[in-house]
Amino acid sequence: MNKEIYDVAIVGSGPAGLSASIYSSRYKLKTIVFGKLPGGTITEAHMVCNYPGLEDVSGLELGQRMLTHSKNVGTEYLPKSVVNIKRDGDFFKIFTDDNGEYLSKVVLFATGTDRNKLAIPKEDSFLGKGLSYCATCDSMFYKNKIVAVVGGSSAATMAATMLSDVAKEVYVIYRGSELRGDPTWAEQALNRSNIHIIYQTLIIDLIGELRLEKIKLSKPYNDSKYLDVDGVFIEIGSEPNITLPIKLDIQVDEHNYIVVDKEQRTSIEGIWAAGDCTTNSNFFKQVVTAVGEGAVAANSIYLYLSNKKTNSI
Repeated sequence: MNKEIYDVAIVGSGPAGLSASIYSSRYKLKTIVFGKLPGGTITEAHMVCNYPGLEDVSGLELGQRMLTHSKNVGTEYLPKSVVNIKRDGDFFKIFTDDNGEYLSKVVLFATGTDRNKLAIPKEDSFLGKGLSYCATCDSMFYKNKIVAVVGGSSAATMAATMLSDVAKEVYVIYRGSELRGDPTWAEQALNRSNIHIIYQTLIIDLIGELRLEKIKLSKPYNDSKYLDVDGVFIEIGSEPNITLPIKLDIQVDEHNYIVVDKEQRTSIEGIWAAGDCTTNSNFFKQVVTAVGEGAVAANSIYLYLSNKKTNSI
């Protein structure tokens, strides 16, 4: 077991967690961040165009910049997953997937969300073999090829637009009757000559031998229910990652988002939450709102620990 005692343990290395770590480290709190993906799901964004001061930056670069900033102000970063947390007297004991154990005075959950899946047969077996949840990561494997994007929100239209720059043809398959989300991304998707929108349609089967070769649609498109594709990108939303908060009996709302107050405090003393997994920021899941919540949480934690220290003297 690591014998050090941290002031703040942050579970999650996305914008909320890294923002909180920058503030808490600058408050001279001994801070550690756990997370296998620096930058979190923002790394999957082809381009972030609305983060103040950085008009056009890839999600991957933005995540790396945040991590570098965090480290430079003194945060300790561990690319590990937290599998359990238990209260241990005045501290929280954090268990990682490599059997590590760490102690911290407080915990901040910045666990973000998990991507939704199609929930059809062979989905998992084709992962990395023609099926992907990250267009940013895998787009270059489909240069001059035919791909499909599932979904009709901003994430889907952004992915389709990005893919249209490298792929020969892009099919957007959406169960709705019109694209939704950010109008700018929707407009770009509609105006690209190699993007084809298939409305009110679902993928009901994935077909291929060693890798994905075609998909079966819920209704015919161009007189066929089958569409030959080299790859499929799933962009159908996400759910809050609350496995650990649930274990601690932290209050969540009817949609399983962590309930927090204006200071990002949860229903359990000593535990905060920030970012997409919370009920704050009007559920507006943006980098700017995540980093804002992270900053508020760090300030609240600093005041909490300072008050405890004063009262113990």
